[in-house]
Amino acid sequence: PADAGDPWGFDPLGLGARSQFPSWEEHDKFVQHLESRQVSARASSSSPQGSNNNSFSENFFNSNLPNKLLSLLVLIAISRAGVYIPLPGVDTKAFGDSVTQGGLLSYIDTLSGGSISKVGVFSLGIVPYINASIVFQLLTSVFPSLKTMAREDGQYGRKKFERYQKIAALGFAVVQGIGQCLYIRPYVDDFSFTWLVTSVITLTAGAASLIAISDEMGKLKLGNGTSLLIFINIASSVPQSIGALLAQGSGSAEGANGAALVYFASFLLTCAGIVYVQEAERKIPINYAQRYSSASSSLSKSSYLPFKVNAAGVMPVIFSSSLLAVPSALLRFTNVQGVASVAQALGPGGKLYLPLSVVLIAFFNYFYTFLQLEPDDLANQLKRQGASIPNIRPGKNTSEY
Repeated sequence: PADAGDPWGFDPLGLGARSQFPSWEEHDKFVQHLESRQVSARASSSSPQGSNNNSFSENFFNSNLPNKLLSLLVLIAISRAGVYIPLPGVDTKAFGDSVTQGGLLSYIDTLSGGSISKVGVFSLGIVPYINASIVFQLLTSVFPSLKTMAREDGQYGRKKFERYQKIAALGFAVVQGIGQCLYIRPYVDDFSFTWLVTSVITLTAGAASLIAISDEMGKLKLGNGTSLLIFINIASSVPQSIGALLAQGSGSAEGANGAALVYFASFLLTCAGIVYVQEAERKIPINYAQRYSSASSSLSKSSYLPFKVNAAGVMPVIFSSSLLAVPSALLRFTNVQGVASVAQALGPGGKLYLPLSVVLIAFFNYFYTFLQLEPDDLANQLKRQGASIPNIRPGKNTSEY
């Protein structure tokens, strides 16, 4: 358990809590037991009586939601403050001007909320943890032991799997920190080995801090911490994008008004389309041999299995973008003419960028969907739970269905 005097519990790898137990297994068993007791206590203490008699404002302020929202705002402020603390000895203005000229780096800088162009201590963002998550998701399809740990070992296995992801994320942070420091070398006033080491340590510590902030956001139960950080980074660049768009149509009042109208209409339609597709699901009816329903205090024999239409989420876009960015990343460390030609063709605006993006997104969408929802594994889980799809035999027939 975290130190009671530390309100943030800053221990992303769980090393402080681990020191109080003889092994990781004993620590994880204790955490699992503690969480199960907390769930039982909340279930026994919750009572619907009188909840309808109070007004919305009374229910809101008497709940934990205001404190959670305040904590979320504080965490957001900390995550954004680190973006504006630059690394020492870097000409951030000159580097920022070079980044905003366009290209792949400008696109990545927009997704990171401008942290790359500002060369802040949080400039690596949550990207190392995302990379580690992607790698471990792929490894689960190669190593059955990792798959069993993440999906079949319960809370203990998931905690252990997440711990491995965090350790790998620190490794990615070190590698990406070295690459970023070498990339901005022309903009460093006094580049030296000491500056390189201290800057890499600073960037790695910043990435570890964002992982801890992401964990704290997740504990608030207001959304996925990683997704919230990505959203905050993108949303922070929206005002600048709106200003640039309005400036393009500022030649006349009608042009500015028309640009603003088109922008907001496109924005609303895009958001509505994303929400519609993201929330869409197909409900597969399933029958249980017997299942107790607490709501009706009776045995319930039917339910449904929700299948998300967009089960892969945004991961195919991340996969394809990362793959197409490889030539540009190699170009930073080599002057080979062939690499430059390939990087130009595969970069944003290149001849092959759009068609390859479509093909790769379709491929990774198909691949990642089956990685998340394996038919054989899902059929076996239903069979173990005593569940079946109407008119479909358990086992192989369910998997084919």
